[in-house]
Amino acid sequence: MENRDHTKFAQNLEKFTNAHAPSGGESEVSDLLSESLANWGEFSEDKLGSVAYSKGTGPHVLITAHMDEVGFRVQSITANGFIKFVAVGGWWGHTLLAQQVVIKTRSAEKITGVIGCKPVHFLPASQRGTVMDIESMFIDVGASSRREVLEMGIMLGDYIAPATHFAPLSVPGKYVAKAFDNRVGCACLNDVAAELPNGVEGIKLTLGATVQEEVGTRGAATLANVLKPDYAIVLEGTPADDTPGFGLDTSQGIVGNGVQIRMHDPTAIMSPKLVEAAIEAGTESNIPFQLAVRTSGGTDAGRFHLSQTGVPCIVIGVPARYIHTHNSIIDIEDYLAMKDLAVALAKKLAE
Repeated sequence: MENRDHTKFAQNLEKFTNAHAPSGGESEVSDLLSESLANWGEFSEDKLGSVAYSKGTGPHVLITAHMDEVGFRVQSITANGFIKFVAVGGWWGHTLLAQQVVIKTRSAEKITGVIGCKPVHFLPASQRGTVMDIESMFIDVGASSRREVLEMGIMLGDYIAPATHFAPLSVPGKYVAKAFDNRVGCACLNDVAAELPNGVEGIKLTLGATVQEEVGTRGAATLANVLKPDYAIVLEGTPADDTPGFGLDTSQGIVGNGVQIRMHDPTAIMSPKLVEAAIEAGTESNIPFQLAVRTSGGTDAGRFHLSQTGVPCIVIGVPARYIHTHNSIIDIEDYLAMKDLAVALAKKLAE
């Protein structure tokens, strides 16, 4: 497919990736979706905070993405003003030290800090080559006492996210940001709604957004009980496997090679009929795609496909390098391919 003007799509991605929304604190993303989808369809929600917007009648097709990103929460504050924290979602210690983070207070003020630990100069040789445990790290906001931290408005349980902002790279179409897992999916809900302002004739189409995927796909379990879909198309930001250390002949998530159609992971075997429909839709519409059978990881499909008497699911995703870090990279053409495939697949299911 020919490259398209990226401007409006990049702006959409920017506002979603810049939002502060670790698992359990997704309100900024939920508010963004409400701004754009409230007039698109009928609103429904579960009691955890997952939301959905529906239009039309007929077999119920859900296109869904999770709103949360991996982050942290304030666990305790030391007497001399350092903040201990717990991980919310999967983090690798190698990626954290010396990175800036933002603590969002109860009053919605955002305070910048830096993740630190005991300096390497003071570590025994046996520890210098190992991954530092999060329990050994802390956040420095420049305070010198617990009282000073409390006066900033910081309290136990406050949510913490990477202090990273969406930005283009020098190569056209490549962008860096936090939380492409899974703000590519949330942004895509907006773009799907814009492309299907009247829904799809013959089906009930729902655009859904779940909470707490990164801590056990919890929102998908509850939203499935509310919506009771007949089919689920799960949008994701998937880990790329095209960097040094991988064999490109076996890579299944190459940045720039199109939307990934996931057929299998340890949490869900995707519906063969939906996989075939996605392949047909991609081929017929000249949408670049790559197939994936994954040996690790999982998505909301793991919960959706087990709800009710079973819901046929498929996962389509944008390969992103370095997910679950402060800086991940995508090719926006892969994002547009995901959007196009979601639209084409919804139309094919309506047939």
